[in-house]
Amino acid sequence: MENRFLAQAYKANHSIWNYVLGIILVVIGALVFSLPYNIVVANKIAEGTADASRVEDLNYLYTLMDSNLSMFYMMLPFVGGMITLYLVIKKIHKQSWINLTTSRTKIDFKRVFFSFFFWGSMIVLLNGISYFLSPESIVWNFDAKKFAVLLLLSIILIPIQTSFEEYVFRGYLMQALGVSTRTKWMPLVVTSVIFGLLHYANPEVKELGYGIMVFYIGTGFLLGVMTLMDEGMELSLGFHAANNLISALLVTTDWTAFQTAAIFKDTSSPSLIMELVAIAILYPVLLFVFSKKYKWKSWKEKLI
Repeated sequence: MENRFLAQAYKANHSIWNYVLGIILVVIGALVFSLPYNIVVANKIAEGTADASRVEDLNYLYTLMDSNLSMFYMMLPFVGGMITLYLVIKKIHKQSWINLTTSRTKIDFKRVFFSFFFWGSMIVLLNGISYFLSPESIVWNFDAKKFAVLLLLSIILIPIQTSFEEYVFRGYLMQALGVSTRTKWMPLVVTSVIFGLLHYANPEVKELGYGIMVFYIGTGFLLGVMTLMDEGMELSLGFHAANNLISALLVTTDWTAFQTAAIFKDTSSPSLIMELVAIAILYPVLLFVFSKKYKWKSWKEKLI
């Protein structure tokens, strides 16, 4: 059985060298848009207000400027990457954006929104349970002016960031590996592992240990399975946007990659409990709900 989503690449210029060139250009596009942040940090080092030996520490960088400003600068590379990816798809691959997104004749935004609100509700519920179990560790962090700016930036920039990651991993690379290897399991495994490993530099790894990599790679597999089984990226787009957007607005900490002017602040010691609950319980529940709602069949054929 052919996976219709992977087969969308055959409708485009799918030479492996086109994909190699495309990835190089996307990386360059992201790097160009990272220059403003690097220039700001370099100026602070020159002024003596920043320690050059610590700028690789993301937690330290958050102390150098307002959290909203940091977020704006950190989101810019994803904007650059998304713009470049769009041009690569149109100019090099001659592929429609719809074919990169889904096997359906048009993007199913109902799927995007269902995934967004379903997973978003689970995040809120999980944080509610966390507060119930340890209310003293969740403190009020609301600052109306800062939160208003955060809300505006988040609504605009976070969906770009999450969509860029999805289009690169669950879209571009998955289709590229699908047509080049003529397999289904290879795109799933490779994109999931690379997606997880790219989070290696996150502060969470230092705080929680290498066990967190199981969560990152596992999340990659979840998103990959959703894409292959549903033969489109809509569900993964909604999930990823909800995960980052609601997390950024609802609860922040002093040790994660995303430190924001959120409504609440978690002051508890770093723990893997939330991630383990997600991997062991919530992700299987999510796949079960989606499989029933969208009548997924032929798991083995679509994934392997």
